[in-house]
Amino acid sequence: MFIVAITGGIATGKTTVSKIFEAKGVPVIDADKIAREIVEPGQPCWQKIRDVFGDEVLLPSKEINRTVLGRKIFEDKELRGKLNQITHPTIHRTIFWRVFKQFMSGRTWIVLDLPLLFETGILMDFIHKIVTVSCDPDKQLARLIARNEISESEAQARVQSQMPLEKKCEKSHFVVDNNGSIEETEAAAMRIYNMMQESKQHWYNRLYLLILVAIVGVTFYFLNKTFNIWPKALSF
Repeated sequence: MFIVAITGGIATGKTTVSKIFEAKGVPVIDADKIAREIVEPGQPCWQKIRDVFGDEVLLPSKEINRTVLGRKIFEDKELRGKLNQITHPTIHRTIFWRVFKQFMSGRTWIVLDLPLLFETGILMDFIHKIVTVSCDPDKQLARLIARNEISESEAQARVQSQMPLEKKCEKSHFVVDNNGSIEETEAAAMRIYNMMQESKQHWYNRLYLLILVAIVGVTFYFLNKTFNIWPKALSF
């Protein structure tokens, strides 16, 4: 199995591209969805957020008021760091576990929707290809303002909290320009999908894993023969 990561800036259209892959039957692990799941009422991260930020970030239903919390963390870098310390370890563990389950299921390749891929560096050593979804700054701001119903200054603060989009594009294998129509975006995504379908990388990865397992097995076998390192209960 190999991994294709989709990243980009906030409100550039990552989810749109991920859904195109998902519609073709490719499993998608969405970091944003996981981030929402782990802060549901009663979850450990929810309790920690309540302890740090107080009840003012809760709705009457006890769910996290994402508008209030978002305003706080994007206005205060220190608070943003505290929230990251609460949520990122759990998000990363969940991603690793879901990737492992997909690997064990025999999938050829999967997609990780990771908005902060470059900022966090998570799984970078295991990612085969990186796709950055990009659009013009003006469109990005307009989409963010409309989607989140926030002011222009708040939108700019959120954009500026992330790595500049042009740097993400430079570090990527593919860039999907999401300035045009949905049909144009879909066509660009489908070109990448077709290339990934034709890739033999999953065979190379499985062969590498088999060789690695064989080397470890042979090494332990000879160590056991030489130094008798296995407990008697495990001896064959």
